[in-house]
Formats: sequence, structure tokens, C-alpha cells
Amino acid sequence: MRTQKNYKDFLDEAENIIPKERIYTDELRRLAWGTDAGFYRLIPQVILRPKSEEEVSKLMALSNKYQLPVTFRAAGTSLSGQAISDSILMVAGKNWENYKISSDHQEITLQPGIIGQRVNEILKPYGRIFSPDPASVKSAMVGGIIMNNASGMNCGTHANSDKVLKSVRMVFADGTTLDTGSKESRDNFTQSHPEFIKGIEKLRDEVKADSQLAERIRYKYSIKNVTGLNIRPLIAYDDPFDIIAHLLVGSEGTLAFASEFTMATGYDYPYKASGMLYFSDIKEACRAVVKMKKIANEKGEWIVKGAELLDEKSLSSVNDPTGVGLTAVLTETMAVTKEELDRNIQVITDALQEFDTYIPIHFTDDPNEYSKYWAIRAGIFPAVGGTRELGTTCLIEDVAFHIENLPEATAELQDLLRKHKYDDACIYGHALEGNFHFIINQSFDSQEEVDRYEELMEDVKVLVVDKYDGSLKAEHGTGRNMAPYVKYEWGEKAFMVMKQVKELFDPNNMLNPGVIFNDDPKCHIKNFKPLPLTHPIVDKCIECGFCEINCLTCGFTLSSRQRIVIQREISRLERENSDPERVNLLKKQYKYLGEQTCAGDGLCSTSCPMKINVGDLTHVLREMNIPTNGFGYKIGDYVANHFAGIKSVLRPTLSVANAAHSVLGTSLMSSITRGMHKAFKVPQWTPAMPKPYYPNRAKVLTLKSPKKVVYFPSCINQTMGLEKKSPEELPLINKMASLLHKSGYEIIFPEGLSKLCCGTIWESKGMPEIADRKVKELEDALWEASNHGEYPVLCDQSPCLYRMKTCISKMKLYEPAEFIYTFLKDKLEFKPVNTPVAVHVTCSMRKMGIADQIINLAKLCSTHVFVPEEVGCCGFAGDKGFTNPEVNSYALRKLKPQIEENNIQMGYSNSRTCEIGLTTNSGIPYASIVYLVDKCTSVKTE
Repeated sequence: MRTQKNYKDFLDEAENIIPKERIYTDELRRLAWGTDAGFYRLIPQVILRPKSEEEVSKLMALSNKYQLPVTFRAAGTSLSGQAISDSILMVAGKNWENYKISSDHQEITLQPGIIGQRVNEILKPYGRIFSPDPASVKSAMVGGIIMNNASGMNCGTHANSDKVLKSVRMVFADGTTLDTGSKESRDNFTQSHPEFIKGIEKLRDEVKADSQLAERIRYKYSIKNVTGLNIRPLIAYDDPFDIIAHLLVGSEGTLAFASEFTMATGYDYPYKASGMLYFSDIKEACRAVVKMKKIANEKGEWIVKGAELLDEKSLSSVNDPTGVGLTAVLTETMAVTKEELDRNIQVITDALQEFDTYIPIHFTDDPNEYSKYWAIRAGIFPAVGGTRELGTTCLIEDVAFHIENLPEATAELQDLLRKHKYDDACIYGHALEGNFHFIINQSFDSQEEVDRYEELMEDVKVLVVDKYDGSLKAEHGTGRNMAPYVKYEWGEKAFMVMKQVKELFDPNNMLNPGVIFNDDPKCHIKNFKPLPLTHPIVDKCIECGFCEINCLTCGFTLSSRQRIVIQREISRLERENSDPERVNLLKKQYKYLGEQTCAGDGLCSTSCPMKINVGDLTHVLREMNIPTNGFGYKIGDYVANHFAGIKSVLRPTLSVANAAHSVLGTSLMSSITRGMHKAFKVPQWTPAMPKPYYPNRAKVLTLKSPKKVVYFPSCINQTMGLEKKSPEELPLINKMASLLHKSGYEIIFPEGLSKLCCGTIWESKGMPEIADRKVKELEDALWEASNHGEYPVLCDQSPCLYRMKTCISKMKLYEPAEFIYTFLKDKLEFKPVNTPVAVHVTCSMRKMGIADQIINLAKLCSTHVFVPEEVGCCGFAGDKGFTNPEVNSYALRKLKPQIEENNIQMGYSNSRTCEIGLTTNSGIPYASIVYLVDKCTSVKTE
């Protein structure tokens, strides 16, 4: 029985299994984790963050003891309500990222928390791929992809998770573990669970003996189908352990916890081409797809690997200029050789001659050209979602038809959407597999709107199941959304087989209850997630979770998506004035988890379909907490007005810290300052803390030349010099001047340099008016120094340059790597060293779209340039590396092992503060890329 006492007793014992820090019961995180990409919401009582299979096993046994249901979650990008719970939510994400590749690269063993795209990056050097390719592959995790049997654009049914799975390690509801790929584990399980094995064998034999049912199963899985449990294994395999392993695929966490998957890898074709084929009529487009489905080469392999249909609304949403009322089919072919690719293109073109295409058929094998086609395909969802009425939900429904029914069924689906007045709905998707998604913008704020949605789904049921015997869910999972229709689609006999499987694995219904099996025929129109307005910056958010791959605090405090969830709930409660106590509690808990630990770097926007920058929301919230008549704002204003003097005060402080370091030594100094930081919130000292820089004590080289550059040293570099143990001798300003001098440039410094600033400091603290005032001062000084824009402007700090570019448009502005690559590269002789070096690409470089420039520049200087994997924003975020060093440490947790493994001795970047954090957390010194370029170049002789 689920009682509060049961939960309390469970928690008391759970704390003996995993640390309290990995158990969340507070109001804020329960709400935050109660949201996934779907349109339902349940609030869990407990969130667990186990790190090992052993911990999962003990926690499962414990939840079983107290009869408390458990739901599993990976990335939370699922769409049908299968990753939410009102009981215990067990998260297998950031702590579950290990993998192992077989010696022949034909198999890869994966934990559930690895991002799908990361698997492809791991396999790329070996010419292999992770076959399942859902559109969410850059954000979805392996556990969710496999447990939903998600497929995608190219894998169809021939290479989906079910077809490429080799074995699974799993934990049952009672805590029992099984590795289906281990003989020892199989033997032990047979001894300990003989009745379970007998039950699987009995069910297998009964299904195979029923020829009508077996044929029904075979027919249903000839197209994409994830409605209900995956019962194909009962006719596809004889070995009970193969059946057990494959039953887990598509089970959505209702049967067991999967701790590890071994998968066959796919071949990564080296030659690819795509064509955007336009048709005046959607039926004609579908008939062309049916034709392409039949094209095979002499080996019997399909030549067309993907065919994505985009209806007229889809094309209109992305402003496709080709014509009005058209339907497009984005078609892809792949080959082993260039000659084979050319043959494929010709065969496809010849086969389509009988169809009326709006423009001549054209394929391209140029990645720069075909990537634009795929960008159109990828842009449909955000385009439609971005234009929805604010406060409504963007739903993606997911059906499949047998290919021969595609032309008629597609046209009828369009008619259904019109009938129910979904005038902005669009149909697009994997036409080659008969699998379509249709997007509708839906409000659930009135019974009339709920009824409209229910009536649409009832008509979709009739069309897909009754008329065409297709799949109500092709790849997005049954969840709660289609649970009432499982029996309807499959029929009594097949549904009872699914029920028997569930009862074998989970006799007490403890695993993800309500998902796939739900006795409430209205469960799909209950527990809707509210999407109240909170701020224009984030109101378009559809809570898909795609941002989280680039949110450095995801899995640490809150993710960017979760920050929006919390702010929406606060806004809703304040608007309704219904629970002021809860509002105050959420605001209090948000202070550290949401606001203080947000780096504000904005990388979340780079993977957000709506390009939402949650860092901007954080700045707004900080602004709201700093009224212009308040003490904090007055301090900020004073600093802005006396900036040169403030910097003069900071330099002696750095001198004192450096002297203390010399006297106390690194170990004692670190220990003392850690204690002070913990007790008094004093900014954390680090051995990478720089010594002061005194501009008046270090003469900067200059010369007269027709080649001129305005050099604006950032206020950071005007104040901070080298750290105590730096391998370099000259501070950055002097080194930059030396390099510019070597290249024949005359340096012009703007007037009033010591008081100038880009304003980032104030922007990040929530004082935009002061920030804008400072950047206007800087703009005026640079305008004069550049002779009204005649000379280029160089700033030595990438984040500062990013704000300058955002606010200043009438001059050409450059950060170091871009300036060197653009202006100095041809004037210098590069002599690359064989010493391996690491390069850190800053957030600002990524957002400016010039990340490759610093990497390419480093490659001119070293034969071994290493860019650490899965290291995004460093988390130093101006001063956050001092005030909240735990954020910096978490962001760079994967850095040091890679540095050590690759024997790197020196790292380079283009942001002084980032370099402090990188040095602290990597074990090697980091410095500006300018030092590497200067070391490896000499004046080019004519």
C-alpha cells in the first residue's frame, strides 16, 4: 500500500544504499523531474540517482518490499508520458555513460545514459554507426531509445533497436540481476527462477502454435509498431534468454531496469547523396515513395535509404520558396564507392520518370548543399511549435501505414486534421516506412478543447486501425497516450499475450504502472501539463529537453528545461494567488539550484529548437532582485563610474594572495581558502589564481605601420597577469603586442582604456542598464580609435568580444583566433611542434559560429591537437569559478582523465577566466592561443 509511512520507511533504508545527496524529496526538484517532453505531468514522491547496477538492485528490492512503484528515466525526451511518475522516479542519466567496443568494432556495449549521437561519435573512427536514428538522437539517451524501440529516418524496421540488440543486463522488480549475454548469469538465473523460464517457454510455444496469431504478429511488425509490448520475440527466437532480452526492447520500463545493452553496430556508408523532390499532389508524392521502396540493387539491398515526406504546411512553416501547395520528399541514397552512388542516383531518377515532379529531379553529394535540405527537414518541428499560440502545447502524434496504403491513407489523414479544425497542423516523416508524424498545436484549458483532441484521436484510431490496420504508435512509445488503444489495435488474443509477459516480469505491477497497461479508458486525457506564460524569453519553450545536452548543470542542480518548468509554475501560482506558501518555498529553493548555479553561458540555445537562451532568463530574474534604488544596484553603479580605481584596488588583492601562496604553499593555502569559502562564502582561491598585472610597469611594444589594429585588452587582462607557476614569461597584453609587432601591425589603444568595459560584468549580475551604458562608452572610444571603423578592432577575451559583437554593429570586431586566422596567418611562417596540445573552445566562440577557427589555428602550430570530448562550457562564468567552484568542477569533470590519457602537457583557449578554471581542473596550465601562435611562428620572408 502506498502510504506516507511506506515512503518514509523506504527513504530511511534507501539512505543506507545511496548517499542522501542522490535522493531528492524537496518540492522544487520533485516538480522539476516530474516533467518530460510529453504533455502529461505527474509529481514523483522521491527521485533516486543510483550510479551502479548494485545500487539499482538494492533499491528495487527495497521498493518491492514496501510495494512502492518505480519509473525509470534517462533523458526525458519521450513524448507519450512514459517517463513520469507519482511514486518513485529512478534516473539513469549522467551516471550511466560507460561503453566498450568489441575488437572488430561490430558490437558496442552501452550503459543507458549515453546520448545517441555520442555513440555515433565514438564509432565514427571505425566507420560504424549506431543504427537507430531518431530525430532526437542528439539529445535522447541510449536507454530511452532502446526501451522505446525508437527508430528514425534510415533504420526502418530492419535496423531498429530490436533487430540490432545482442544481449542485455537487467534488474528485475525484486532486485534480481540477469545478463543474457553471460552463460554463468543465464545458468544462475535458470536455477533461481525456473518457473519464470518455464513461463517464457510456454508462452513462446503457445504463440508459435497459434498460426493465426503468429501471422498477425508478423504482419503487425512488418511496419514500425511500438503500440503495446514488443511480442515479436516470441515468434522470432527459440532461446528463452534471447526472448527475454528482446522483450525489453520497447517495454518502456514496464518489465525491468536495463543497465547495459550490447548492440550490433551498423555500416557507415562513405558516399551519400540527397535530393529534394517536389510534387504538386501529396498522393503523387506517396506513390513515388511506394515506387522507391521497391528499388533494389543486384544484392537485393534497397537503394533508397531514406525518404522524408514534407506536406505543404511543413514546407510553408520553413518558408520553402519553391512553390505553393507542394509536397516534397527528401530522398537519400548511400553507397560504398562514388561510382555506385552515381549509379544509384541514375536508377532512382529513371524510376521516377513516370511521376510528375514540380521541378527536375536533382541529387547532390555535396554535404554543404544537402545539409541545407536536412536543415529544412529539421526545422519543421521548431517552426510549427514556434508559431503556436502561447500557452498551448505542441503535440507530435505518430502513426504508420503499410506502404501500399500510403497514398490514400495520407490524404485521408490530411482530411481528418481539417475536419477537426487543426488548420495549422502539418504531416511529415519517414514515408519510406509508411511512418508519419503530424504536429498539432493544442490547448487543454477548456473541456471543449479536450473534447476536440479526444474526438480527433478517436477518428485517427478508426482510420489507422479499422481501415488500414496500421500502427497507432510507430516509434514514440505507447506511454499513457495510447494505453487505452492497445487492446483495440492488437485484439484480445495478442493483448492477453502482452498481459502475460507483464505478469511474468512484474507480478505486482510495480514497474511504471499506468504505462502501456492502463484500465482507465480516459487516462490519455488526464494529468495534462500546464504551460503558463512566465516571460517572453522562454514562453515558446515546448519542454522537449533538447537544450539539456548543452546545459552544464544538467544532472548537477537544474537543467535549462527544469529552470523554465519551475518559473512557469511560480508564475502560475502567483497568477492564481492560490498557494503563496508554495510560491515562497519554490523561490527559496530556486535561489541556489536555479539562479546561483546557472552559468548564463547560453549554450542551451544552440540545441534548442526555439533558440531559447535560459541564461537570458537568469539575467532577468537577477535584475528583478536588484531594484535600481537598492544597495546592490548602487554598488554596481559606483563600480561602473569608478572602474579604473576599482581595478587598482583589485591588483593589490591579487598581490596579497600571491604572497600568501608563496609563504603557505599550495596545499595549506588551498585548505585554508576552502574552509573560508565554505564557512564565510569567501571566493574560492585556486593555485591557478593569477598575479596582478600593472599596465604602467610593463611597456608594450609598438611601431608605426600602414597596417593598423585597434587593440582593446579586456579589463580582466588589464588586471590579471600570469599565475605563479605559469610556463610563460610575458602577460597576455605584452605577448599580444609582440605578435602583432612581429606581423607588422601598428597598435592603437582606445582613449581612457582603464575605465572601458564591454559591460558583461553588469549584464551577468542583472544590471542591463549599466551594462548598456558601459558598452556605449566602449563603442564611442573604439569608433574614434578605429578612425570611424576603418581599422579592425581586436579584443583578447572571447566572451567580451561576444557581447561587443551583440551590441556593436558598425565596426569589424575580432577575438584573437579569428583575428590571427584572418589577418596574420599569411604574414607568419608557421613551424608546427610535435608536442600534443589541448584546445578548449569557449561558449562564446561556439555561439559566434567560429569554433573551428581556434582549432584550425592550433593545427597550424602543432601536429597533435586534442579537443576533449563532452566538454562544453567550462562553468567558470566570469566569477562563478570563484563563488561557486563546484559548478566549474562539475562542468569539467570529464576533462582531466582525457588530458592524462593523451599525455597533454599544455592547453590553450581564448578567455582568461576560462583558462583559470581549466588549469584548476585539468592538472595542466592553460593559456591564450596567442602564446602558442607566437611560439610557433616567425616573420615570413618574401
